[in-house]
Amino acid sequence: MSSIEEIKARIDIADLVSETVQLRRAGKNYTGFCPFHSNTRTPSFIVFAETGTWRCFGQCNEGGDIFKFVMKKEGWDFPEALRRLAERAGVQLRPTSPMEQAAKEQHTRLRELLEATATFFRQQLLGEAGKAALAYVQGRGLSDATIETFGLGYAPDSFNALSDYLAERGYNPEEMLEAGVTSERDGRHYDRFRNRLIFPIRDGGGRMAGFGARALRDGDQPKYLNSPQTPLFDKSALLYGLDRARKAIRDQDQAVLVEGYMDVIGLHQAGFANAVSPMGTAINEGQLRLLKRLSKRIVLALDADAAGNQATLRGLQVARQTLDRETELVFDARGLLRHEGRLQADIRVTALPAGTDPDEIVQRDPEEWPRLLEAARPIVEHVMLSLAAGQDLGDPKVKRDLAEQVLPIIADLPSPIERDTYTQKLARLLQVDERSLLSERPTRRPAGRPRPRRSLETPAIPSAEATTNSDPNFKLEKHILGIIIRTPELLYRVNRSLQEAGLARLSSGDFQHSEMQEMFRLSLESLDQDLLEPSSYALQNLPLPLLDRADELLVGSQEVDPNAERVFEDLLRSILVLRRRNLNANNEQMRYLQAAAQEEGDLKASEYAQVMVQNTLTLQRLDKALASDRRLPSAR
Repeated sequence: MSSIEEIKARIDIADLVSETVQLRRAGKNYTGFCPFHSNTRTPSFIVFAETGTWRCFGQCNEGGDIFKFVMKKEGWDFPEALRRLAERAGVQLRPTSPMEQAAKEQHTRLRELLEATATFFRQQLLGEAGKAALAYVQGRGLSDATIETFGLGYAPDSFNALSDYLAERGYNPEEMLEAGVTSERDGRHYDRFRNRLIFPIRDGGGRMAGFGARALRDGDQPKYLNSPQTPLFDKSALLYGLDRARKAIRDQDQAVLVEGYMDVIGLHQAGFANAVSPMGTAINEGQLRLLKRLSKRIVLALDADAAGNQATLRGLQVARQTLDRETELVFDARGLLRHEGRLQADIRVTALPAGTDPDEIVQRDPEEWPRLLEAARPIVEHVMLSLAAGQDLGDPKVKRDLAEQVLPIIADLPSPIERDTYTQKLARLLQVDERSLLSERPTRRPAGRPRPRRSLETPAIPSAEATTNSDPNFKLEKHILGIIIRTPELLYRVNRSLQEAGLARLSSGDFQHSEMQEMFRLSLESLDQDLLEPSSYALQNLPLPLLDRADELLVGSQEVDPNAERVFEDLLRSILVLRRRNLNANNEQMRYLQAAAQEEGDLKASEYAQVMVQNTLTLQRLDKALASDRRLPSAR
């Protein structure tokens, strides 16, 4: 039994969920109100005790196992959920090597050093030396409670005050340097932050990672200074305020990205606690993935200059020119569109009134902030209207220039429906014939192509029935992932075939078990990078506890051409069968929910009926796809 299976065996899913959701027995299962969206009339959240899974048949339309439940509830990634549940279940994960144990102990030591440093800066802010810094944050409207909550501090104008404080507590110069609180020059160590307002930066789990610091004296450069790259601090993988914003993002189903530390703090103080900020970097896909685990709805709240900058709106990566611009939020339209497509998120942009910051807006009129977010526009629409603002759209040359800038961005959209919709909008905006724009629109290249390879190890193709797990759907999921993780390129063919049959592309939602969702995510990610062969990338980036599961899936592998028809046919058949089973199970639960809603006079009964109709139509398409090739056996 793998460590993952042992955890599932030791933790009863009904017990785990009942800590958050009031459940009542309904036959073999349990029902309750979904904890991830508002609903107080009809319970649409079902826990399946036999399979150890759950599903919301309401607004969320999500489901999974115990890992997915705590990931969604707490905002953890899979490795974190695995570690926490292993501790709860008393399961020892894969023994750490002496090197891994030493690194873990060193990280713990560095976090303790950072906590001590945060305490020192906090003391300085409240003391005589920090009067000017305290006056500054109070002048920005922050209350004493908010200052305490976010742990703001002050770094005194000294080269050794912090170093001496930490040395008294047993930390050596090498540890201070490794934690990023001191710097070294000509063999001498000195405090990195001096005469600056300090913002402690924590990771999504609330653990100390580093510091951000704002200059308080005119002329000090850079204006904003972060910790350097350390074993704990990677500013491209962190979002300021995420540890405090997770619950609000999940509850409101929306995350808001603002530009700076003070913006985040001011919004949280005003009750808008779903705000976070990057730290002087362009928004990257890793940061968006952190947010997407909590909500697919992401809004970029940009200042008027960043949101309307002509060079940026052309969709090209914009390099930073000066250090004092380190806190500006870079808007890269084409980069964001790529992220949006891969993540299947909804990323929108709103421009702030000229010359105002979010914390200033909520101080003068708290009701203005929700209105600004409500006015957020899709990326392409934002680019289109921002470029057109103030232009003479009656001038043919202006029309041509605007079309030349917007059409390449439209061409990057993965959905043909979206491409056509925005082309029509652009035609109306410019008052030109849509056909003229279509003739100018660049041809969209596929996001990636299978790379030619001499050979590729692929798992032997055992039948799904040959596996020993008692859950037939789990058997099928393992069978599918056993093929995909070694031949990710087959996803291109699979998705083309599914779309030709009028069916949705394969997604993590097709899998109920979190370890399978994680392996599928890595397989998709492997196709978007060029450093390694896709199969090697997926295997090398698996979390350690999943290696045993991967080995299980890949037992008996042999060299097989990934383009071999039997491999593709078996994979496609398995996916169609899995979907058919899941839809039939979904309809059974819909009938139960519909009957319960009708008894209570709940109007959601008609919604459940509509879902069943859609499911039935999809089942017909699945049956047609299965019957289209005699080599694909019936799923019945």
